[in-house]
Amino acid sequence: GGYAACAVTAVVVQNTTGVRDVFPVPPKTISDQIAAVFDDIGARAVKIGMLNSSEVICAVRDSLKHYGAQNIVLDPVMVATSGDRLIEESAVNSLMAELIPMARVITPNVPEAEILSGMRIGSQSELPEVARKLSCGGKVSVMMKAGHLSDDDLVDIFYNAEEDRCIELHSRRIDTPNTHGTGCTLSSAFASYLAQGYSLDDAARAAKDYIAGAIESGAGYEIGHGHGPVDHFWNLL
Repeated sequence: GGYAACAVTAVVVQNTTGVRDVFPVPPKTISDQIAAVFDDIGARAVKIGMLNSSEVICAVRDSLKHYGAQNIVLDPVMVATSGDRLIEESAVNSLMAELIPMARVITPNVPEAEILSGMRIGSQSELPEVARKLSCGGKVSVMMKAGHLSDDDLVDIFYNAEEDRCIELHSRRIDTPNTHGTGCTLSSAFASYLAQGYSLDDAARAAKDYIAGAIESGAGYEIGHGHGPVDHFWNLL
């Protein structure tokens, strides 16, 4: 239900089997793209994905501060579905110090949360504790995704920092290799619902339902030899 305008931060040479190369876009060009969108269209929400260097992170930070961006949903993309690393080591600290505190919501998966928190996550029961630890002292809401764990009943945890409570978001595990882009899709859906005026909890539930439906509908795809895509149009047909 949202209209997305894009600022490209890197050109990724990638297919369903893995990442072959990453070509970063110069920080000034990224800033100029953000300015082009805000100066013309504006934005009721901002979704942030892969930012592969400290310089890019700082450029995005400065641009969003300049425009007073609201409803920032940050997906701390560090590793591709294929396992390939997408972010420089030095950029992790910059992400934690410069951008995460600006976000209204972050959406880490288990490997990303382990990097950000320094905690080893072995079960879904640990997710509320991790979510609170990543909330910048209760200032940033956290959607903890359970997909990398092994339970058949997936229970994502949404920590609503603005009301200091956790809610459980259930879905069943679907046996499919087609999970490419699930994190990007979830965070984009979350931002779209916030842009439409949903409350935090309702946006979390709607985004969870959307990605669960997209995975289920795309489970039978046979595209490429690795991790295929989800079905982004499942609820429109």
